[in-house]
Amino acid sequence: MFPRLSSSLAIAGCAASLVLTLSACGSDSEPQATASTPSATETLPSWLTDPPAPPADSPCPTAVPAAGVAPEWTQAGATGSVAVAGPTDTTAPSVTFEGPFSVTETVVHTLKAGTGPIVAPTAQVLVCYMGVNGRDGSVFDSTYEQGQPIDFGLDRVVPGFQKAIAGQTVGSTVAVAMTSADGYPEGQPSAGINPGDTLVFVIKIIDASA
Repeated sequence: MFPRLSSSLAIAGCAASLVLTLSACGSDSEPQATASTPSATETLPSWLTDPPAPPADSPCPTAVPAAGVAPEWTQAGATGSVAVAGPTDTTAPSVTFEGPFSVTETVVHTLKAGTGPIVAPTAQVLVCYMGVNGRDGSVFDSTYEQGQPIDFGLDRVVPGFQKAIAGQTVGSTVAVAMTSADGYPEGQPSAGINPGDTLVFVIKIIDASA
C-alpha cells in the first residue's frame, strides 16, 4: 500500500491548474520558455521567496490529516483500490492506494453533499482540490499546498473534472477516479503523468456562477 500522501507537489508549468485542458496550457509540442537561474545580483520578489501564510479561515486548509483517518469512500479498480477521506475545516484530504490503481470507467462519488445551487456544465467555479496519480500515489497538483482556492470555467478543464463537478451542488465535496481518456490520454510528463494513468481528484466546490 502506498503511504499516506504528503503535501509536497510536482506542479507543472501551467502553474494555475493542471486540470486545465492542454489547449489552454499549451501542449508538449509547442516551444517552451527556458527558465533561468537568477544571478547573485538579482532579487526574487518576496511573494515567491517567502509566500504569505494562508488566512486561518481559508477553505483550503494546509494541515496534513492525522494518521489512520477513516475513509469516506473506497473504490476497487481494474487494478488496485483507492480510499479517500475528504477535507475537513482544518485538514487537507487524505488519499491512499492499494496500487497501482486504475479504472476502465470514470467513477464519481459525492463525499459530502452541499446545500447550494446545482452547478451547470459550463459554470465558472471556485474550488479547492488535490490531484493524485493512481499509478504511483504521487500528488501532482493541489490548491491545498498554498491554502488558496482557484476559479475557472468548466468548459476549460479535462473531461473527468467536468464530470465530477457538473450536476453537483455548491458546498459539496466530491471524489473522482478518472480514466486516462478523461484526463491526459497523451500523458503530461512535466507532472509525472504517463499515457494510461488513472487520476484521482478530491474536490471541494466553494462557489459557482453561470
